[in-house]
Order: sequence, then structure tokens, then C-alpha cells
Amino acid sequence: MSERAVERSLVKSVKSAGGVCLKWVSPGCVGVPDRIVLLPGGRLVFVEVKAQGGKVSPQQRRRLKQLKRLGFDVIVLEGEKGLEAFYKAYLQTEKP
Repeated sequence: MSERAVERSLVKSVKSAGGVCLKWVSPGCVGVPDRIVLLPGGRLVFVEVKAQGGKVSPQQRRRLKQLKRLGFDVIVLEGEKGLEAFYKAYLQTEKP
């Protein structure tokens, strides 16, 4: 499953759960996660999307650690297994 396909599935599943999955582009600020996921109940999750076997760059790793230190939920969603883990943890379902 390509990174693009993983990201499309994430967006679709979040939307069907009543949430919003925003693409995050931050000019001048490298390493920000791909998506900001806003879920019902005021839950916010920063998501870095990778294809199976994809690697997180050093800049991304630093930014993800920074967001975690600030107290945010931050995940690296890798391939289909990552999608399944996200569904269980945040959408309380196996598959949307």
C-alpha cells in the first residue's frame, strides 16, 4: 500500500467517524506531520503517514518529539497495520 493510499484511507475513515483530517503544510517549519486529525469529543492527533517500511527523517523525528513533549498525541502511521492500530486506538473499530 502506497503512502498516498494509506493517507486516503485515513482521511476517509476519519471523515466517516465524524472527524476532520487536515493536511498540514507549514512553510518555513520543516518536519511537521502530514495530517492534523480532529475527532469528536475534542480529540486531536498529529499523524505522520508512511508506506510500509517508510522512514521518518531526522527533521520529522525532532518535530514529532517536540509535539509529544507539548502533550499532544502523535503517531507515525505505517501501512495497513498502522491504519488498523489507528482505527482501534482512535475510532474504536476494526475497519470503518
